[in-house]
Amino acid sequence: MNKHGERLDDLHRNGLKIIQDPARFCFGIDAVLLSDFAKVHKGQRHLDLCTGNGIVPILLTAKSAGSHFSGVEIQEDMAEMARRSVALNGLEDKVSIIHGDIRKHTGQYNVVTANPPYMAVDAGAQSPNDANAIARHEIFCNLDDVVAAASRNLVSRGRFYMVHRPARLADIFASLAAHRLAPKILQLVQPRVGQPPNLLLIMASKDGGAGLQIPSPLVVYDDDGNYTEELRRIYYK
Repeated sequence: MNKHGERLDDLHRNGLKIIQDPARFCFGIDAVLLSDFAKVHKGQRHLDLCTGNGIVPILLTAKSAGSHFSGVEIQEDMAEMARRSVALNGLEDKVSIIHGDIRKHTGQYNVVTANPPYMAVDAGAQSPNDANAIARHEIFCNLDDVVAAASRNLVSRGRFYMVHRPARLADIFASLAAHRLAPKILQLVQPRVGQPPNLLLIMASKDGGAGLQIPSPLVVYDDDGNYTEELRRIYYK
C-alpha cells in the first residue's frame, strides 16, 4: 500500500500503523498531544480539521469510545494517503477521510479537533513562538477560518480541541469569542521544567458559560533528556 518514498510507522496503539511521506509531511508531538487531550465520549461523533495524513482520527479510535471519526483535508494527495492508512488498519467503518475545504464543510459533530497546518515554523524563525513566521504558513486557511469551521460543525455544548503556539493566544481568545466558543481548559506545554512553553492545548465549548481551568503545564523532557512519565503514558500506554 506504500508508494515510492513513503514509509510505514508504528503508532504503538492497538497495533495501528500510519503511512507517511518524509518529503511532504510527518506527524509530530503536537498531533499526539492533541489526540490525548481531546475527549470523545461513547457514541459521539468527531471531526478533525486540516487532518493531513489522518493521524488524529486514527489515534482517537484507540483512545476513545466515539461512534465515528472524520477528517477533512484540502490536499487531495494527503487525503488519499490518509484513506490508505485507514484501510490498512481496517477502520473503514470507523473513520471517514473527506477531501474538501474546511471553510465549506458543514456537519453536526459533538467534538471537533484541529492541528492547523500553520503550526510549522520556518527555518528562519528566531523563536518557535515567532508569530510572523507562523502566520506565513497560513496558506489554505487562517486561524479564524479554523475556529469558524469548528463552531459551524459543532452542536450546542459541543467541544473544540486545538493545539497551537502560545504566541497566538490573544488571537485564539478573540476568534473563539467571535464564534460562540467559550474557552474552558488551557494547558501549556514546556520542553523542560523552567523553560518557556512552546505549545498550548485549548478546549472550548460552543455556547458554553464562563469559567477557565488552567492545569499544571505538561513537561516533555526530564533532566536527562528522556520523555517524562506523562509523555511516555501519552505515547505508549
